[in-house]
Amino acid sequence: MKLLKIGTATAALLAATLSMAIAGTFTKGTVKKVDEKAGKVTIIHEELVDLEMPAMTMVFRADGEMISRMSEGQEIEFIADRVNGKLTVVEMK
Repeated sequence: MKLLKIGTATAALLAATLSMAIAGTFTKGTVKKVDEKAGKVTIIHEELVDLEMPAMTMVFRADGEMISRMSEGQEIEFIADRVNGKLTVVEMK
């Protein structure tokens, strides 16, 4: 029984840690260009804290569903991460 309690506590701690790592930090930005065919979007963004990048204009990959919700000039809040080595918008408010 004691082993089960330790295992459960360890699993809960691991789940909480992974959840924080996956969650990421939302960043404010403005959509400058949408290239739906290429699956890319250009965003003028504030500092990307999680990626340790200063504010700038960058091209990101995004899935089709997310890109379909974006339009030029739109103010967004998003989370970016490296997916297979490519900067990607992984979540958007």
